[in-house]
Amino acid sequence: MLDIAAELHQWVQEGRDFAVATVVDVGGSAPRGPGAALAVDSEGTAIGSVSGGCVEGAVYDLCAKALQDGTATVERFGYSDEDAFAVGLTCGGVIEVLVTPVTHDAPHRAVFAAALSAAAHGEPAALARITRGPADLLGKALLVRAEGTYEGSLGGHPELDRTAAGESRALLAAGRTGEFTVSESGSRCGSALTFLVESSVPPPRMIVFGAVDFAAALVRAGKFLGYHVTVCDARPVFATPLRFPEADDIVVEWPHRYLERTGTDERTVLCVLTHDAKFDVPLLAAALRLPVAYVGAMGSRRTHEDRDRRLRDVGVTEEERLRLRSPIGLDLGARTPEETALSIAAEIVAARQGGTGLPLTGSRTPIHHEAPVNRPQRVVSS
Repeated sequence: MLDIAAELHQWVQEGRDFAVATVVDVGGSAPRGPGAALAVDSEGTAIGSVSGGCVEGAVYDLCAKALQDGTATVERFGYSDEDAFAVGLTCGGVIEVLVTPVTHDAPHRAVFAAALSAAAHGEPAALARITRGPADLLGKALLVRAEGTYEGSLGGHPELDRTAAGESRALLAAGRTGEFTVSESGSRCGSALTFLVESSVPPPRMIVFGAVDFAAALVRAGKFLGYHVTVCDARPVFATPLRFPEADDIVVEWPHRYLERTGTDERTVLCVLTHDAKFDVPLLAAALRLPVAYVGAMGSRRTHEDRDRRLRDVGVTEEERLRLRSPIGLDLGARTPEETALSIAAEIVAARQGGTGLPLTGSRTPIHHEAPVNRPQRVVSS
């Protein structure tokens, strides 16, 4: 649901009643993952998507019904063997959708409103909802803040709120959307209740080192992917807003010094485009020791071999050097800055989502990968 937070926040501000359908579980080649949502207001306006088109009509009807009867429901959609054009996913996947009415008198509206406001303003918060369990608890929600406080109540055992808040905060810290199961009493040993947790986190960072022509194209690709993009270069004549109008930040500083003082996390990607040893070696020596998602460096294979030798000489271990993506990007035959940016962006996505980078044609690898635990997903930005 938080993937359409900006629009839903506006609906709340306008006092609209609406129902929201959220993907809570997927199987097979489902087109969209948990957290994807479609919402319908009382006037029939729809925003978002749960399947890319396969079952939108049926989900729209479920939202309209939920607005009328005020009841949360879970519906399962899958492939129809008898008629591929019937309500179902013709791609062969299966999705489960939680439909929740958010009317002006709904007891959980305040929790939804706070969650949507946090997501729309880029504040870290997690929305936890019961997706499997007794009918009277289905759809109940809790909003968990980064510092561990929470808003709302699930209405069950007193320990349930505290347990759900703790589990949700762990997912929020990793910037992930995921699920967990507990007992109705809040015990982690049981599995009577299943929760979906949607994390709202600030956009992940992309830091591009080297204010070169390739960097300008990569900035545009990074923004398209939802990153907060910073360009860093020690040369003030090149690192200018005129050359990088789409960058969020432009920093004139020696790259390794900036990296040492700026904030990074497990979602951060670092792209080194300088291919100049005096910049690259101290920068990469620091970067390869950070718990970031991706470190890539531009240059020819000869440049890479020379850079690898220099990194060995300054004490970078083999395990650390193996983290370096160099030469940067996937083999797309790229030549122009735009094509090169596409190749780098493709490698970043593959690294983040656990993809192989191979053509899907003729392969038997999954089309939609589940993101590895140490590669947190961007949920809202990002």
